[in-house]
Amino acid sequence: MRSAEELRIDLPAATLAAKRWGDPSAPPLLALHGWLDNAGSFDELAPRLAARWQVVALDLRGHGRSSHIGAGAWYHYVDYFDDIGAVLGHFGWARADLLGHSLGGTLASLFAAAYPERVGELLLVEALGPLTTTLEDALPQLRRALDQHAAFAARRPLRVFATLDEAVAARMMANDLSDAAARAIVARGVQAVDGGYVWSSDPRLTLASPQRYGEEQVRAMLRGIRARTRLVLADPSTSYLPTAMMDARAACVADIRVTRVPGHHHLHLENAAAVADALLVETKD
Repeated sequence: MRSAEELRIDLPAATLAAKRWGDPSAPPLLALHGWLDNAGSFDELAPRLAARWQVVALDLRGHGRSSHIGAGAWYHYVDYFDDIGAVLGHFGWARADLLGHSLGGTLASLFAAAYPERVGELLLVEALGPLTTTLEDALPQLRRALDQHAAFAARRPLRVFATLDEAVAARMMANDLSDAAARAIVARGVQAVDGGYVWSSDPRLTLASPQRYGEEQVRAMLRGIRARTRLVLADPSTSYLPTAMMDARAACVADIRVTRVPGHHHLHLENAAAVADALLVETKD
């Protein structure tokens, strides 16, 4: 099997880093990682999918080895749709399959809904649409985001880890990851500085989102998905992806198969074989 190839994608608004597994002449599968992760989060899953696809896993803007936004700007998740479309154009792909985990699954599912003609198959891990808010929390959410954005310049400097092992230990604790899983993300998610290493992701990614959709809005958008969809969820369910909510969202997608796999939110790193089996399953319905 081919080892992963490092890619650099120069776009008008950003330079994105990526990893590619598989034959470049194979059908494309664009992989989108989760919040504060990077392309390394697909290190276990992508090789298992590379017999069928060329898997191109991006470092989303502000993550991994990709460029950050300009000073004073916001990370609006809708801007990632511009990057997805630009990446498809960069490779000359009129149509591609999408794979997404967490934030990346949010992006993949809504891109597939908005542009059904550009997406063949939709493979999702622990995501189907974005996090939502209630009517009562809409204004407090906006206020939190505005206050955090205004105060950003006064934030403390980035934490410096003396060794990579210290950074790995911090990531293991933050996300309940094994050493191997955390190391796959950390190896691509730090940069060397005097005294050790700091996270390479943009600290502004941790600021609150100024706006979120309501649950009914999300379900209405998910009804636009036309792609054959495979959704893999953790068993037991993740607290912010409760079973009742995810069942209701899945019911909005015409052609979907939902599989629950033992593990937690990063089950594509911790239980990649079972996740790959669920994503590759063929059905006759």
